[in-house]
Amino acid sequence: MKTFNYSIIRGQKWDSDILGLIAAIYKEAGKQELYLKQRPDELEKLVEIAKIQSTEASNAIAGIVTTSTRIKQLVEEKTTPRNRDEQEIAGYRDVLNIIHESFDVIPITQHDILQLHKNLYSHINNPMAGRTKNVQNYISVTYPDSHTDILFTSLAPFETPEALDKICEEYSRVIGNMELEPLIAIPVFIHDFLCIHPFNDGNGRMSRLLTTLLLYRSGFYVGKYISLEAKIAKNKDLYYAALARSQDGWYEGTEDAVPFIKYILGTIFAAYKDFEERFALVETKLPAVEMVRRATLQKIGRFTKQDIRELCPSLSVSSIEGGLRKLVASGQLKRESKGKNTCYFRLK
Repeated sequence: MKTFNYSIIRGQKWDSDILGLIAAIYKEAGKQELYLKQRPDELEKLVEIAKIQSTEASNAIAGIVTTSTRIKQLVEEKTTPRNRDEQEIAGYRDVLNIIHESFDVIPITQHDILQLHKNLYSHINNPMAGRTKNVQNYISVTYPDSHTDILFTSLAPFETPEALDKICEEYSRVIGNMELEPLIAIPVFIHDFLCIHPFNDGNGRMSRLLTTLLLYRSGFYVGKYISLEAKIAKNKDLYYAALARSQDGWYEGTEDAVPFIKYILGTIFAAYKDFEERFALVETKLPAVEMVRRATLQKIGRFTKQDIRELCPSLSVSSIEGGLRKLVASGQLKRESKGKNTCYFRLK
């Protein structure tokens, strides 16, 4: 039986990359707290954008897709699911909302994780929703050419309930008595969760939801404003590579979780830097066209109206569209294609 003891992690020596990332994340978290006090209403608009991106990206990693318009309508609860993919998307939306609204009263226990998993499938008739797996499963990755590689054989079903209980107990213990740095404990817990792979389906999505929950409970709220899931989706190959490198020796207790820890910390830090860039655009009151112009200067290559909307959450869609039209007319931007395929790139 695989054993877990998070206390031994405390004695591990961390390299300068990990220590530097931890220090940088704490610094950015402190800055974010100040930013939110200065412009809370405008920055609150980032929350809805992040919810849409998180729901879309996390489900896309799992091969669950619909159109961007439908995603937005589903997240905003302006429509009902039309098919199984949209039912799963609606379930992710529901769990993300629960975490956003109640993270401080959701303890890290097997019972609560099972309940979140049950809610993930609340729009689908799934008899295994909220129950640990009853068949052996594997961590695999599917590539663009459709071939799939098995990265890891997860824990056997009969061992799963006890293992899930144990990692919850270990995490809660070392966090509760401040024995282990949360930014180390969180990726270690998520890594163990993925190796256990406790459910027949939904393990990847649950791991990303739990990452957000654990970060919120430790005072790191960047995922509320910048989608961590979208960042992971953009670098999915790096995510799977870090996971694979960290799984060798897991059953024997000789695994090296450092690659996965570095990946998660790097993703969190990058999200904080994105937040800082977006705050810089709303910090000073500017005409809409100037705000849009400054946002375009942060983009390299082609970009869409949605890219600018993410950088300018205080502007309405019509103001962004008007700003882009003026920049095109003045020769600063070039517009390509039409309709939903419209994109822009800078000429000056």
